[in-house]
Amino acid sequence: MLRAAGIGVGDEVIVPAFGNVEVAEAVQLAGAVPVFADIDPGTYCLDATAVDAAVSERTAAVIVVHRFGRTADIARLREVGQRRGLLVLEQGETEKPYDEVAQRRAHAAHLSGRLRGVRTPDGGGEHTYQQYVVRVPGNGRPDRDAFARALRARGIECRVPVKTPVHRMPEFRRDVCLPETELASDETLALPVDGSLTRRQVQRVVSACNALGGLLQPAFR
Repeated sequence: MLRAAGIGVGDEVIVPAFGNVEVAEAVQLAGAVPVFADIDPGTYCLDATAVDAAVSERTAAVIVVHRFGRTADIARLREVGQRRGLLVLEQGETEKPYDEVAQRRAHAAHLSGRLRGVRTPDGGGEHTYQQYVVRVPGNGRPDRDAFARALRARGIECRVPVKTPVHRMPEFRRDVCLPETELASDETLALPVDGSLTRRQVQRVVSACNALGGLLQPAFR
């Protein structure tokens, strides 16, 4: 899409650092330079104000990535693009069948209503819960990683959705301030929410999480 739009050498493209390295790699393959902007902490997608601040005279496009089943504030991002003369491209996620989305939403509602000690996702009516991502507050990555190990020891599958933000990877390292991206990378954890889970299995997730009391004590680490 970038090449078809004539974007290449000498151009900059604003992308999120929270998420897939493939997006930044695609910009490089087109001959352009990826520029990282911060995310909205509620959606984990590009923040329109941060995008606006990252625009330079070389900026040609913005790639908006919808994350975890939650959509970006595309209206505001398009407004920035129109005002700044930028091409706004969107990358979505593989959509789940409707019946599975409905089941995921039901599981997510159960989790959000019962989990304690973690910050549950801001659902919104359009959230399809491709991933159910909570935040484990406290000391950031140490607490989150200890929490994840404790859950796995109790038989609960969980994963860190973004282990390293792209602007911290050696091939894309940038000296840029992205506080929400850094915090999300340190605190987020994806809990199981597959449509195939039974209500009993979802309740096991709740019980395992709540048994840890949210924040872990330093001695536990």
